[in-house]
Amino acid sequence: MKIVIPGGTGQIGTVLRRALTTAGHDVVVLTRHPTQAGDVRWDGRRPGPWAQEIDGSDAVINLAGRSVSCRYTEANLRQMMDSRVESARAVGEAVAAARRPPHVWLQMSTATIYAHRYDAPNDERTGIIGGSEAGVPGYWAFSVDIARRWEQAQQDAATPDTRKVALRSAMVMSPDRGGVFDVLLRLARLGLGGPVAGGAQYISWIHDHDFVRAVEFLIDRQGGLTGAVNLAAPGPLPQRAFMRTLRRAWGMPIGLPATKWMAETGAFALRSDTELLLKSRRVVPGRLTESGFTFHYEQWHHAAPDLVRRVRRR
Repeated sequence: MKIVIPGGTGQIGTVLRRALTTAGHDVVVLTRHPTQAGDVRWDGRRPGPWAQEIDGSDAVINLAGRSVSCRYTEANLRQMMDSRVESARAVGEAVAAARRPPHVWLQMSTATIYAHRYDAPNDERTGIIGGSEAGVPGYWAFSVDIARRWEQAQQDAATPDTRKVALRSAMVMSPDRGGVFDVLLRLARLGLGGPVAGGAQYISWIHDHDFVRAVEFLIDRQGGLTGAVNLAAPGPLPQRAFMRTLRRAWGMPIGLPATKWMAETGAFALRSDTELLLKSRRVVPGRLTESGFTFHYEQWHHAAPDLVRRVRRR
């Protein structure tokens, strides 16, 4: 198959490109800064010559959007919003104009769209969309609004011959440098991977191999799933248990705890934001499992040792 990946140069794009190319697919990455074979330049805002790559392709996986690994300033939040919505609209216009439109358009979204909660998991059918929770920073609602408008841009596209799926992805765990697992493992190796603000907040995650398999599953299901699909392992767990399992996999016996203000200081030093550490993302893959998808890594205590082994080999 020919698969086009707008915004495919980040961590998730690297994981997908590597796996799909190895599987024998023709992978084209749309990027502002082409650096390797298979890269095509685009601006992420409007249709251009790059749109001819979508015409005649089998699948589009749009990952474009400014990284969330930054301080949530007003300017950065606006860039997150604009880069996601504008790129989704541009892809939609290219798909709509194609003489031979792709069979399926997978649009990246985020599990952050769900409410900060501890009491019950969020699936696609019964999950609570966030934005109005009490006792959380007001700007967290902006992250939810980004996700809403990101998905709406795909829904609004006039693409009757292309099946559309919004990937509400949890954190993708891979051994690649610079990814979220790399950051968390570095903290664990330094003895800093203890509970943050008590550690009761849930972490939802997905092993990179299962992420790729889920994407392939969604592409292959002709006439199958449409709309929002949670890409998350069935076993979300509290942050304190998540990091304890990671420390055990690496062989680090201690993990110093961090208070909320310590987390804020650390996030500032890492040029990131505490929402990534403190929001309870308890997300489960309702529609995937109902459709027959099976995870190779359902539980973190199976996934973490595999990821650690791959880091050590690297």
